[in-house]
Order: sequence, then C-alpha cells, then structure tokens
Amino acid sequence: MRTKAIHPPDREQLGEKEKIKIARKGLLVFFAMLIPLSIVGYSLALTSELFVIFLMWTPGIASILTRIVLREGKKDISLKLGFFQAIKTIPLTLLFPVFIGIMAYGIAWTTGLVQFAAPDGVINTSLNSAFVKAIIMQMTVGTLIGLITSTGEELGWRGYMTTRLVDAKVPFPLLISGIIWGVWHLPVLILGNYNSGPNLVLSIIFFMISVSSFGYILGRIRLSSGSVWPAVFLHAAWNAIIQDAFDAFSHGENAIIWTGESGILVAACLMLIAWIISRKQMIMYKW
Repeated sequence: MRTKAIHPPDREQLGEKEKIKIARKGLLVFFAMLIPLSIVGYSLALTSELFVIFLMWTPGIASILTRIVLREGKKDISLKLGFFQAIKTIPLTLLFPVFIGIMAYGIAWTTGLVQFAAPDGVINTSLNSAFVKAIIMQMTVGTLIGLITSTGEELGWRGYMTTRLVDAKVPFPLLISGIIWGVWHLPVLILGNYNSGPNLVLSIIFFMISVSSFGYILGRIRLSSGSVWPAVFLHAAWNAIIQDAFDAFSHGENAIIWTGESGILVAACLMLIAWIISRKQMIMYKW
C-alpha cells in the first residue's frame, strides 16, 4: 500500500476566511505548546543557569511542534536566508544597537545620571579604547554566540507568532506581538534576576515599553525582509552590544533606572524609533 504525501496548503492560494481560520488555529496550538514549555523552562532556569538556553528555545520548540502537528512546513520562515533581502540587513542589525546605545547611554553619561566607567578587570588601557574594543567584540564574537539563544526565540516569536497574528487579522499585530513577548519575560524581572530596579512597578512599565517597541521593530524587519534571519541577527546583536558593552560600562546607583532594558532612556529611544518606523509604509514580502 502506497502512502500519499500530505503537503501544507499554499497560503497564497487560500481564501481570506480560510487563511484567518488556519492562522487562528496555529496560534491556539502554538500557545498550548508554549505555555507548559515556558513553565518548565522557567522552573529549571531558576535552579540553574544551564537551563536558560532551554528557556530561550521554548518559543522555537513550540513553533516547531506546532508546524509538525498542523503539517504546516517551514517554507514561510525562509531558512535559506531570504538571501538578498536578508543579507543586506546585516549591517543595519549590527549598527542599530550601537545607535540606540549612543543615544540613550550617551545622554545618561554626559548628563551625569549614570557613570561611564570600565568594568572590573579592564586594566592598562584608556577608558574610550576599552569601550570601543568591547563594542567591536560584541558586534562580532558576542553576536555570533548570541545566535544560539536568539534563534530559538525568533523561530517562535517572529518566525511563527507574528505572521499568524497578521494572517489572523488581529488588530495591531506587531504591537500585540511585542507585548506578548514582553509579558513572557516578566517572571525573571519580577523575581529580580533581570534588569529590575529599586521600584519594581516602574521597572515593569519601562521594560514593557522597551520590549514592545523593540518587538515592533523586529516584526517590521522580519515582514519587510521576508525572512526570520534579520530578526535573529538583530536580537543577538542587541543582547550582546547593549548588555555586554553599554551596560558593562554603566555604573552608579541610578544605572538601572536610566539605562538597561528597564531604563527610562532606553525605553524612550526605542519607543521613538518604533513610532518613526510605524509612520513609514511597509512592503511585506511573502512568507
């Protein structure tokens, strides 16, 4: 007996109602997979940092399982880099965190709100030289290492959830995607393990503004490029450059209040950039 292969339907050939139905079903299954996986991931990560990689991969694992269960295939995420559209965004993905860092942290350092100083262990070199070296290191080696975790997150968030929110006709899909992404991070913030300042409520508010804005930017670059890879690289570059370069050179009791992902200045800069981008018309490539 010969088994007939089952191929996922081409979204371009589907009617509008059918596309909405399939997208909503995909979202339902995705969250049904993601929530228990995340609970397990957070529980393990709180016992040992070794499990943080698993936690960061839970969105990706949920999306892979959803694709298997619903036989959706992987064509829509352009794992072959979406070539020209994806490759040409790499300089932008590396320079964007530096640009935001210069804006937000530059204001904090020059106004004296936060102290610009070398981290422990940096010796026999000027402060500016050490900082430039840290930036270059994080733009290259740090970003490449960061791909290990950012790939897991982006396969789920922008590689699956965002496109389904668009197809499901959810209002403001990129904003909603960013908010969901931010809420998913809140346990580590609430438990004090991640960028939590002296006032937890304010930290949560500015963290949500930062992450929702950055999520909007990631969503735009994913949809406009037609590939998940630009979002993967931008996410990895952001974590490496902001956290391991700009944060590392920021000191003082008010550093977390003004800088970092729950800092006022970072939130304001990201929200401004997201607003500017939202004013521009977006050409979406097929996914």
